[in-house]
Amino acid sequence: MNIAGYFIKNTVISWMFILVLLIGGSIAFTGLGQLEDPPFTIKDAVVVTLYPGATSTEVEEEVTYPIEKAILALPYVDKIKSLSTSGMSQITVTMRNTYGPDELPQIWDELRRKVGDISGKLPPGAGKPMVNDDFGDVFGIMLMISGKDYSYKDLSDYVDYVSREIELVPGVSKVSTAGKQNEQVFIEISLNKLASSNIDPNLIMGLLNSQNMVTDAGNIRIAGDNIRLRTSGAFKSVKELEELVIPGTSGNKLIYLKDVATVTRGYQDIPTNLLSFNQHQAINLGIAFSSGVNVVDVGKAVTNKLEEIDYARPAGMVIETMYSQPTEVDKSVSSFVWNLIAAVVIVVGVLLFFMGFKSGVLIGIILFLTCLGTFMLMLQAEIELQRISLGALIIALGMLVDNAIVVVEGILIGRQRGQTTLEAAQAIVKQTIWPLLAATVIAIAAFAPIGLSPDSTGEFAGSLFWVLLFSLFLSWITAITITPFLANLFFKDTEVQAAGAEQKDPYGGAFFTIYKKLLDVCLRFKWTSVILVVIAFIGSVAGFGYVKQSFFPPSTTPIFLVDVWLPEGTDIRQTQATLAKMEADAMKLENVEFVTTTVGKGFQRFLLTYAPEKNYGAYAQIAIRTTAFETLQDTMTALRAQLESHYPEAQYKFKRLEIGPSTDAKIEARIVGADPDVLRQVGAEVMAVLNATPGTVNVRHNWRERVKYIEPQFNETQGRRLGISKEDVDKTLAFAFSGLQTGLYREGTSLLPIISRLPKEERINVESLESLRTWSPALNAYVPMQQVVDGFEVKFEDPIIQRLDRKRTLTVFADADFEYDLLPAALFAQVKPQIEAIELPPGYELQWGGEYESSQDAQAALFATLPLGFLFMFLITVFLFNSVRKPLVIWACVPLALIGITSGLIILDKPFSFMALLGMLSLSGMLLKNGIVLLDQINIEIEEGKEAFQAVFDSTVSRVRPVCMAAVTTILGILPLITDAFFESMAAVVMFGLGVATILTLLIVPVLYILVFKIKYKSYTEFA
Repeated sequence: MNIAGYFIKNTVISWMFILVLLIGGSIAFTGLGQLEDPPFTIKDAVVVTLYPGATSTEVEEEVTYPIEKAILALPYVDKIKSLSTSGMSQITVTMRNTYGPDELPQIWDELRRKVGDISGKLPPGAGKPMVNDDFGDVFGIMLMISGKDYSYKDLSDYVDYVSREIELVPGVSKVSTAGKQNEQVFIEISLNKLASSNIDPNLIMGLLNSQNMVTDAGNIRIAGDNIRLRTSGAFKSVKELEELVIPGTSGNKLIYLKDVATVTRGYQDIPTNLLSFNQHQAINLGIAFSSGVNVVDVGKAVTNKLEEIDYARPAGMVIETMYSQPTEVDKSVSSFVWNLIAAVVIVVGVLLFFMGFKSGVLIGIILFLTCLGTFMLMLQAEIELQRISLGALIIALGMLVDNAIVVVEGILIGRQRGQTTLEAAQAIVKQTIWPLLAATVIAIAAFAPIGLSPDSTGEFAGSLFWVLLFSLFLSWITAITITPFLANLFFKDTEVQAAGAEQKDPYGGAFFTIYKKLLDVCLRFKWTSVILVVIAFIGSVAGFGYVKQSFFPPSTTPIFLVDVWLPEGTDIRQTQATLAKMEADAMKLENVEFVTTTVGKGFQRFLLTYAPEKNYGAYAQIAIRTTAFETLQDTMTALRAQLESHYPEAQYKFKRLEIGPSTDAKIEARIVGADPDVLRQVGAEVMAVLNATPGTVNVRHNWRERVKYIEPQFNETQGRRLGISKEDVDKTLAFAFSGLQTGLYREGTSLLPIISRLPKEERINVESLESLRTWSPALNAYVPMQQVVDGFEVKFEDPIIQRLDRKRTLTVFADADFEYDLLPAALFAQVKPQIEAIELPPGYELQWGGEYESSQDAQAALFATLPLGFLFMFLITVFLFNSVRKPLVIWACVPLALIGITSGLIILDKPFSFMALLGMLSLSGMLLKNGIVLLDQINIEIEEGKEAFQAVFDSTVSRVRPVCMAAVTTILGILPLITDAFFESMAAVVMFGLGVATILTLLIVPVLYILVFKIKYKSYTEFA
């Protein structure tokens, strides 16, 4: 008794197995986490170092370079990208793709130690480097809090209250804010009053810095007690600052700070980030989820909490949702679940139509139980319901019934030949158990390069492999256990025809008659058949050159982004004023649900595939949600026309949200070299090529325009005579224009910087620079600035210096115009030879980035494991047949799938994307599985004593129905994905590739078999 007989006879065990799958799978489904996209690790950390007053070149050479050198000593580093601007160094460190979420925390600790060790060697004036490894935090809910006529203080207080409450919601891991304005205490000191009283400004600044400093007064022992001493005098309110006595003044009259200065409280003059929502100033509240949670449930809990605390919301203050991952996930998962249900219905409908009611219902039950069992394994493996895992289930649906179809088909044929259900089940399971296992393992192994690919793309799509592994292996188990048990229940032995009665030919229908004639023609004209197939294959290879190429498609979420770059050097306040006008224009467009903007840097990361822009005063980003996805393209077109006509001074980049890993631009040309002038010159030539190419937009480079700066010509000799140093001049200029930080005001948990500056009426402009006065310690009096400064020169400098792997690198960006029917890969193919033809000076090189590099890296990572996977698959076929020639017959048909792939992509006008490549790999497993089942039947019939040609012919005929059924169920099961933006190209590849390859398998495999084994042709009528 084999395993089929065991499960048929031991009904309690069979029912228990069914109940475990049914109940356990149902419970597991409700307990699975839900996400929009699968999680993948952002392997980046950012090291930020402030160096106030330094030029971008000084920052690069004195701060960026030594920190880069220290970081490079880490063995985990893949690449280092640095951005040196005036007063700030920003270094992005990317670790190798082989390191995942388990290893990265330790790596970040080592990075901190390396950076900490070098911090003591940085130049005086440079701040302590700050390492941010939370760069990959994703805030799935983005709330915008705004209120007309409310100050930032009012908004900030309410946001603090809301964030504290939301942090307590189970499933919320982090709450972060953006757009808050830093509060400061301003002391506006009148230079005229200081001069009339002859007061050194440094004296006041020293007092402000020391008066509110926390210092230890020690302790004293009194009568055995140890009592701490605490000196009074710390500021209790901002007004107390005005009562500060200025010592060292002449006469007996006390001079207070209020006599020479005005103390006020306000916000920093030059903000770092400004947000607005529907034309109202706003603060962003980002909510991140804990790993493994059902974000839909957490989203509902957050909504309930907001409703619960709504009583505390000030009248007129509103909370709007910019992005809600729970809402998008609910829509996405619901859509996929309906696709899954549709696919199940289609598959079961096909089975009912082709195999009869009982067989169709039986296999439908097996399919349902296999899916439920897969949910159980997904729960144990902590794989959530998301785009990739649900797509994998749909892809697997057709393949899940393959094994069950073979077993049920065998049972039906056995019963027609007079066997009981038990005998037929035992016979077919004994015959096919190992070939089906080998075929299943091969089908799984075809997806192994996805699961084993070490890069972020492989990590993103990795759940595809694991879900298929679980489901396909489980389908083999259910096929040899539960399928025979249910078949014994469904098919009564009383229906078996009596022994000795005339047996009906199971392959005598019209379909089989037509197929036999077609197969006979192919076998008779075997070389003609092979030549025709080879010609078709060559044509498909040639035709593949006309297939569109892509990496990952954009999302169907009805949100698009507009990056806006004003001329470099533009003040952030001017950028905000311009953006306010753009926002008003965007609000007037039709089908716009909301408009929100961020000035100074990008939004907080609300999608894994969204990369926030770093800090630039001249940069802003607009996010617009339309009422429906169908209106997205028209809205983008209308807004672009409006912005380009009204604000021609700005550069724009329109982009939709991405589904898979994304890059800064689709096309990136990197020029590497030492001299900024040469880099800019070559960059200009590259941009000229791109601008001259139709369909190219967003052409720019990341070094931006050179900016002006004013250089006071300090007279060191005169300065020494007056006791004035370069530092004194710098402080005087800073005090006169932007203000100097001269201490901290402590208020509860807040530390407010104290900024000293001139009053508004005395704050000088650039025209009166020379009339500015500075304090001379030698003369103990104020002297005109022109006594130590010989003049002011206007010069130009590079505001941004970009480096990649410690080399200066200027990157030219470009994208394909969304209004053209042109994919980035096609555009890249046009410009690549022209740009590579540009002659580069010695020591300079051109590198390609963007989608081309990402696609190459992803494919390289995939193909790195591909040879091993295919070798494993080939060895399985060799071990299964104990032959090399038989596996070669099967493998010869795998490339022929390209005939269907090329025609399908061209007919449906779908691009060949990374997901299509995965579909092509999966096809190989499906085709090999069909070939194995066919050749195994040939072996069995030859071993039973049949003549070789008859065995080939009869075996092929006997496998027509299961092979065709497997192909039809897979093709129709994947049909719902043909309208999904992410899976459409994969669906086209599998549907057309499998359809054509299945036909070829049933016709060409037997032809190749008789050619390889030199079997002589016979007409099938001789043994029919």
